[in-house]
Amino acid sequence: MTHSFALHIPDADLEPEPLDPAQIVSGNPEVTGKVVWESADGRQIRGIWQITPGVVTDTEADELFVVISGSATIECEDGPTLRVGPGDMAVLRAGDRTTWTVHETLRKAYAITL
Repeated sequence: MTHSFALHIPDADLEPEPLDPAQIVSGNPEVTGKVVWESADGRQIRGIWQITPGVVTDTEADELFVVISGSATIECEDGPTLRVGPGDMAVLRAGDRTTWTVHETLRKAYAITL
């Protein structure tokens, strides 16, 4: 494990993470992100993720995230519709099939368990 650290999320530099074109429903959303910590066995991942406006589909991992900026509506197939914005925490279940409607560029800090 690396040493303890702090990171200012709004200013963090992120790397492009191209979407699979099959995931894009509408718009021209672009994803960037950065893994800031990963466990030795690769099962725990902590990072920052950002997506620009548009509509995309995804199959989720077991994830807890906190929205830093922006907003989105996340529709879970056979489940709730989540509306998230700055300061909101959300938990997604592994295997959830979701549709993200990103209203304004969304940046989140996340913790994923595989």
